[in-house]
Amino acid sequence: MLIHNMKNFFKKFIRPKKEEIQEGSLQEALRRKYVTFQELLRKNNNVLELMADMEEKLSGEYLFDRQYIDASVTSIRDGVLKIIEYINDLSEKKYQILYKRFEDINEKVQNTLSRKQVIQVSGLSIPIENLNKEMANISGGKMSHLGEIRNRLNLPTPDGFSISAYAYKRFLEYNKLSGKINAHLSEANIENMEALDEISRKIQQTVIEAEVPEDLLNAVNTAVEKLKVEKNPPTSPFYKGGLFESPPLVKGGEGGLRVSVRSSAIHEDGEFSFAGQYSTFLNVPEDLIIQKYKEVVASLFTPRAIFYCKTKGFYEEDMVMSVGVLKMIDALAGGVMYTKDPNKPESGVVLINAVWGLGTSVVDGTELPNFYSVARDTGAIVERQVPDQQNMAICTSEGDTKDVRVPDALKNKPCLTDEQINILFNYAIALEKHYGNPQDIEWAIDQDNQIYILQSRPLRMLKVESSTLSVPRRIEKYNILIDRGVIACKGIGYGKAFILKDHDGLEHFPEGAVLVARHTSPKFVTVMNKAAAIITDVGSATGHMASLSREYQVPTILDTETATRIIKDGQELTVDAVNCNVYEGKVEELVNLAFNIHRSTFKDTHLFQTLERVLKLIVPLNLIDPDKDNFRPEQCETFHDITRFTHEMAMAEIFRTREGEHIETLEDLLSLVAFAETDNAKRLGEQTIILRAGIPVDARLLNIDGGVRKKDLKKATPEDITSIPFSAFLNGMINMKWPGPRPVDAKGFFGMIANTAATQEEELLKMGGRSYAIISLNYMNFSIRLGYHFSLVEAYAGDNLNDNYIKFFFKGGGAATDRRLRRVRLITEIIKKLDFRVKVTGDVINAILTKYNLSAIEERLGIMGKLTAYTKQLDMVMYNDAVTDMFIEDFVRDHVKLR
Repeated sequence: MLIHNMKNFFKKFIRPKKEEIQEGSLQEALRRKYVTFQELLRKNNNVLELMADMEEKLSGEYLFDRQYIDASVTSIRDGVLKIIEYINDLSEKKYQILYKRFEDINEKVQNTLSRKQVIQVSGLSIPIENLNKEMANISGGKMSHLGEIRNRLNLPTPDGFSISAYAYKRFLEYNKLSGKINAHLSEANIENMEALDEISRKIQQTVIEAEVPEDLLNAVNTAVEKLKVEKNPPTSPFYKGGLFESPPLVKGGEGGLRVSVRSSAIHEDGEFSFAGQYSTFLNVPEDLIIQKYKEVVASLFTPRAIFYCKTKGFYEEDMVMSVGVLKMIDALAGGVMYTKDPNKPESGVVLINAVWGLGTSVVDGTELPNFYSVARDTGAIVERQVPDQQNMAICTSEGDTKDVRVPDALKNKPCLTDEQINILFNYAIALEKHYGNPQDIEWAIDQDNQIYILQSRPLRMLKVESSTLSVPRRIEKYNILIDRGVIACKGIGYGKAFILKDHDGLEHFPEGAVLVARHTSPKFVTVMNKAAAIITDVGSATGHMASLSREYQVPTILDTETATRIIKDGQELTVDAVNCNVYEGKVEELVNLAFNIHRSTFKDTHLFQTLERVLKLIVPLNLIDPDKDNFRPEQCETFHDITRFTHEMAMAEIFRTREGEHIETLEDLLSLVAFAETDNAKRLGEQTIILRAGIPVDARLLNIDGGVRKKDLKKATPEDITSIPFSAFLNGMINMKWPGPRPVDAKGFFGMIANTAATQEEELLKMGGRSYAIISLNYMNFSIRLGYHFSLVEAYAGDNLNDNYIKFFFKGGGAATDRRLRRVRLITEIIKKLDFRVKVTGDVINAILTKYNLSAIEERLGIMGKLTAYTKQLDMVMYNDAVTDMFIEDFVRDHVKLR
């Protein structure tokens, strides 16, 4: 049989010519096989680490962007493809069907990821009279909805036109900007704000310096000329039957055309708010419209806009800017209204915030606005607040805006009459009814007291779990620093105060801190993923930043008046944004409660949902038991299935024997595992050896060169082992003293161990799968399966310490997540005490130790052998951290005694 196998080997595996049948050529052929096998194992471990890293992101507590998903998927895809190539190289192309399975899975993955924006062909400029909500992909969310409001609800809006998304495409193509921009964006790392600032600066400069093509320039100029001769939009509309009928038009303004040039990005004011992320320019004279157009386009690429896009899961190609050009409303008053209270939607009120002058100070939170609460069922004004507004923004005759002191005649006077409040209320109800969901509405009143709608978008409602209802109004034994303000986003946060002196300080904002600032700003979006809470002296719950804090679900209290004066930098705070209290120090009762209050962070974003969908095609493991009928290559449904199948084939299939028979062909063996350490071709006849060591591990040994005392052994005891590293490791496993039962869990793990010790070895073997050790005098590669656990220990132990190393890989399973992670912590803390360099990703451990002398390597391998036995199904009793700490302490005390 052996001679027949040798013939097959020479015929099929090497096919040498006579003159090539010599020791050197055989060794080279085996070396190539060995390298391929090792590369398969390394690539498999790398893919598992990538999968574990992506799974960690599903907790919702880690920051990542679309680039992370794309890069991770690409690395996993390429790794799996390499694994398929390796297994087919090793098996003489036995598993070609895996290529087809790979293609099918990869196609599904790519379809899940491919949601790129297609820009529709349209006019370069489109008048507002021709816009409606179905045209968001042409004119962006803001302008398409403004056209909807004007044309289908007959509500008053300014005259104007849209510079379309197709115009944006034309602008980029004319200047060949897409490639340059995408190259910069692909380098953007949202974790490095300083680098992000530099990338942003380069892109914006490139856009602003670009030339507007002549056809786009002509389209804008034609639309501007038409706008100059058009009359103003309708004035003083009145409510009737859910729609608004318009009285006669009035003449336009004087002093030359002034416009607002506003962002209207494709995804703006829809599923994603993009509140305050892009630029808007007010009171722009005619000759600056083109320049401001380019600046609005460039605002697609501010650091905060890039951050927002990336954390929401957009491709670079999704960043498409349409721009709105609207006749400027020289506002006497302006503001924002919410058709429901986002923090208390059940309260049944419409909220209206208003300031004298332009409404910019409401959305940027720099002034305390008038506040009006109107009952939805009756229209009655149930609450009004008129603070002392200090400053107001106005239009200048030069074509700009500036802040001035509020005139004495307007100070402490309400911005709105009851009649105007009633009109705004009716507009709000009509808009909500039309769109079918709560709305966030910007409005303005001109110098003739005419009301205009400037914007309407979906209002993001805060999801508050019922547990927040039980938050105590006040915890008496703790000092309250602040007990006033406006809640913009409910929740509880704890951390050290970070007093923001200027926006540059955001680059240094630490993870888990409480942001304390004088004013609100949409720029805070860049730290919302890290902030435990936000507190400001001034701000409105209807501002842009408030909208973003709800979107990112950061507990936020605004308008405290005194936060930056009372709170000290670095001071520990507990922020109760349910009852509007800020406590000094850590309030355990509230911090513990915070874990039960839902903060989804990124879980509601398209980005997070994309991660979930793509991982369903990558991570689930369907091929679990090699002895089941479904453990076949055609049954691979995920990338993980492919790695599991190929790993099992590489590590086990060629070692499996029929009852009472030798391995069928030596080629089958060598096509998957061939090693360069053989001295001559005669060693090729060696076969796997059954290990009999009295331990609950079903192990098979493949002796390569000097790993056992005799060549023809079928079974080996510890005394037969001559491999230096494997002998040390095995002695550790054999000499492990299993702990006795403890009172804390007498019926659990230790009871099982006591019972197991009395069973026969055959019963013990049922607890795990088959393990394989490839050994030589100085080398071992031990692939160990114990139940649901898999570990790989590779070591070289010789006289030259520069050659010596131990590598350790561990992947757990079979237990609840918390117990699996405790097991990982136990192993990690112990092997760190052995001087391993350790990397942990989820429940995957990768560790290495290099350049120790022979005795130190042997000593550590012995401890690793004990640890392997010690951790076998240990997670069954690691039901809390204290028990885990006890097991770590016990093992270190009893077994880690390094010389």
